[in-house]
Amino acid sequence: MKDKIASLIVNETKLDVVMVSSLLEVPPEMDLGDYAFPCFTLSKELKKAPVAIAADLAKSLNKKMPDGVSEIKAVGPYINFFLDKVILAERVLEDVKDEKWGKSTIKNKKTMIEFSQPNTHKAFHVGHIRGTSLGESIARISEFLENKTIRVNYSGDTGMHIAKWIWCYKNFHGGDELKEDESWIASIYVDAVKRLEKNPNAQEDVNKINKHIESKDNKVINYLWEKTRALSIESWERIYSELGTHFDKHYFESEVEIPGKEIALELLKKKIAKKSDGAVIMNFKKEDLGVFVLLRSDGTVLYSAKDLALAELKNKEFKSDKYITTIGDEQKHHGNQVIKTLEKMKFSKSKDYVFLPFGMVRLPTGKMSSRTGDNILYSDFLKEIIEYTKERIEERTEKISKKELSQRALNISIAAIKYSMLKQDPKKVIVFDKKESLRFEGDTGPYLLYSYARASSILKKAKSKAKLKIVNVEKSEASLVKKIDLFPSVVKKAYESLAPNLIANYAYELCQTFNEFYHSCPVMGSDSEAFRLELVAAFRTALKKSLDLLGIETLEEM
Repeated sequence: MKDKIASLIVNETKLDVVMVSSLLEVPPEMDLGDYAFPCFTLSKELKKAPVAIAADLAKSLNKKMPDGVSEIKAVGPYINFFLDKVILAERVLEDVKDEKWGKSTIKNKKTMIEFSQPNTHKAFHVGHIRGTSLGESIARISEFLENKTIRVNYSGDTGMHIAKWIWCYKNFHGGDELKEDESWIASIYVDAVKRLEKNPNAQEDVNKINKHIESKDNKVINYLWEKTRALSIESWERIYSELGTHFDKHYFESEVEIPGKEIALELLKKKIAKKSDGAVIMNFKKEDLGVFVLLRSDGTVLYSAKDLALAELKNKEFKSDKYITTIGDEQKHHGNQVIKTLEKMKFSKSKDYVFLPFGMVRLPTGKMSSRTGDNILYSDFLKEIIEYTKERIEERTEKISKKELSQRALNISIAAIKYSMLKQDPKKVIVFDKKESLRFEGDTGPYLLYSYARASSILKKAKSKAKLKIVNVEKSEASLVKKIDLFPSVVKKAYESLAPNLIANYAYELCQTFNEFYHSCPVMGSDSEAFRLELVAAFRTALKKSLDLLGIETLEEM
C-alpha cells in the first residue's frame, strides 16, 4: 500500500520515487491517518507555502484515489492518507497465511557469517553469549530471505594464552586429571596469569613453550596441547545445543598459523610490510590506523597474520558475496587494519569483508575478564537463571512434571538471556541484570513467550465455525493489523543494517499491540469472533517468525 501511495504522489508531482518513499511517514496517531507526506520539499520548486501545496495536492489526489485508500486530506503542510481498514485487514490476513510471507526481498546471495569465536583453554562466559546470539540471528535472517548462508566459527587454539595454560598446568597442576570441565579449564588459565604477574621472569619459559606449540617438536607439550584442546572443544557442544546454534565449519588458528607466517614474509619480500626491531609490521600511520604487527621479533606469528590467512582460506573453501565477522567492539581497530592489509595484498574479496562490532557485556560490578577470572561462566550463569525460572513457573503452575519443568525453565531462561542481548543496538555496552531480564512483564523474553502462549490458549479454546466476514474494524484491531503488516519491512531493514535489535523491538511492540487488542476486544462469543480469531492467529504467526529469527523457541504454555 505504501508503494501504491508513493506512485500516486510521483505521478502527480513528478518527484523521484525513492525520495517520495523515504519521505512518506507513519503519523504518531491513527486519527491522523495511516501515511503522511510532508510538502516542505515542494515549496521551493512551486514557490508556494507548504500548507497551500498540501491543500491543492490533496484535492487533485482525491480524484485518483486508489483501491484500499478511503480518504486523502490535507492537515497543515501534510497530506494524510487513510486506508480502508476492511480491505487492509482482508489483505494482511491472507498474506500471513502464505509460507513466503516476509521473504520477498533479497535472494540468491551467498553469505558467510563468522561468530562466537571462543578460545580453547579459556572460559566460555556470558560475554560470548552476545556474539553467539548476534551471529546466529543474522544467519537466520539471511536464510529467511533465501540467501545461501554459511555459519563458521574461528577459535584460538594456539598462541600465548595456550602456552601460559600449559606452563601453569605442567608446573603447578601436573597431578590433576585432565577433564572436560569448563570451570576447571578456565581456572588453570586464570591461575597462570596470576602466577606470571608475581613472577615475570617465568615468561621466558612460556615463550619457549609457545615456540614448541608452533613447531610441534616437543612430544609432551604436543600431547598436552592436543588433549586439552579437544576437551575445550567438546565442552562447547552442549552450549551450542542449548543456544540453538550450529556451524557448517570450524576454523582454528593452528590451521592458519603457517600460511599466516608465509603471507607476512611474502608481504615483507614485496616491501608491502617492513621490519621494525626484528618484528614484521604494516605501517598504517598515514591512514590513522597505527602499526599492525604480523610477526614477533622471535619469528612467531601473531593472530593478525593468521586473520589474513583465514580470509584467503574462507574464500578458497566457500565462495561468497559477503563475509561477515562479528567482533568485540574493542577489536574494531584490528578489523580495520585487517581490511586495509587485505586491500594492500590485492585480495579479491576485500570490499566484501565486513567486521560487525558489538559492545561488551558487563556485570553491575564492571568489565568481565578471562584473565582475572572476574567473569561469569556460561554454565554457572545458566544454572542460576534456570533455578530462578523454575521458582517462577511453580508459582504460576499447579501441576507440572519435573521433566516438563526443566525443559520449560531452560526455554524461558534461554529466551530471557538471548532477548536481553539482542534487543539492544549491537554496538551498545550491556549491563546484564538477571532480575530485569526474567520479568514476565515488560520488555523481556519471558513477556514475549507469555504473549505467544496466551494467543495459543485462545486458539486452542476456539470452537467457532463461522465463515470469515469483516464488516467493521475497530481501532485496536486496526492497530494490530497494521503492526502485523510491518513484519516484512522490519526483516528487510534488519538484514540491511545487520541489526537483529530491530526485529526484537518490533516483537515487543507487536506484543504490546496484541495485549491492548486482547483487553479491549473480547474474542470468544463476540459478533466479530471469526475475524478476531483470524487476527489472533496472524499475530501468533508474526510473533513466532520474529522469535525464530532471534533464535528463541516458542512455548505453547508458560
